[in-house]
Amino acid sequence: MVSNQTDSLNNEAFLPKVSVVVPIYNGEADLPDLINCLCMQTYPCDRVEYILVDNGSGDHTAEIIKQKSEDAQQQGIKIRYQSENKIQSSYAARNAGIRTSSGEIIVFTDADCRPQPDWLYAIVQPFANPTVGLVGGGVIALPGKTLLEKYAERKNILSHKDAAMHPFCPYAAGANLAIRRQTLREIGLFRPYLTTGGDADICWRIQRQSSWQFYCADQAVVQHRHRVNLRELTNQFHRYGCSHQYLKELYGTDVFQNIWNIKDYSYRWIGWLLKELPINVAKMIIGKATLLDLLITPMDLLIIQAEATGRRKAKLSEKAWQVEWL
Repeated sequence: MVSNQTDSLNNEAFLPKVSVVVPIYNGEADLPDLINCLCMQTYPCDRVEYILVDNGSGDHTAEIIKQKSEDAQQQGIKIRYQSENKIQSSYAARNAGIRTSSGEIIVFTDADCRPQPDWLYAIVQPFANPTVGLVGGGVIALPGKTLLEKYAERKNILSHKDAAMHPFCPYAAGANLAIRRQTLREIGLFRPYLTTGGDADICWRIQRQSSWQFYCADQAVVQHRHRVNLRELTNQFHRYGCSHQYLKELYGTDVFQNIWNIKDYSYRWIGWLLKELPINVAKMIIGKATLLDLLITPMDLLIIQAEATGRRKAKLSEKAWQVEWL
């Protein structure tokens, strides 16, 4: 992993041709804000193309992309519509975008992200170092209003810090990841039939199968919205559990240690009921605690359970081992 200190970069701007690929499934609610953020990028518009890949959406995603691309063209901004209807997977959609791209650097984000204006410029600069093959950027939460959003913000659920320092191998989320095209030619694309964990997988394959280096660019920031209801939050951690199991099978080791067992889980519930709950209720009465303080432990335990269930039920399919190539 290359140091993330800014003084390691060339002082002169590095402006290669860049392709930004965004997989989208039923993204009509997010697309206007996302596209607005893309149009506000400070990277020279004649050096970048934005490829929005519709992954079999059933809403107005396609119509919105096509209309917004026409509007952007009047500003000299190139937004292209692409579709991937054969495989329902964000990784298959990313591969479709890569294949139609022309950039030397391929940058990825998601529909529910809001890249900051200097994001693209900042995530590209580390590639001035010819040993860097992939770069991960910073992910911070959009300001939340609901109880669950505030919970996720307090727990730093979307933070990229742990991924960038993972003891097995650093990686970055697909919400903010850039890869050199030459690296993809050598190592391959995303596993198209993998349903979760593909961002860690491609980062690990690159670093373990080649000499390309990983760089963490904290200053390349996207904002990501949190889940707004309990079902979405538990589904998120169920998916994390599945990805941990898939990566265990792919790499032959438990790269995400599960330190919880049923005994620990039961003790936490008992401790909350007998100690934390009465104390926090009393604090709430005198205005020294919030509803979030009262419910944070039960919410912790619900997502622990969701992640454990995902691990237990996940089984990697034979197709998921496949790697596609340029």
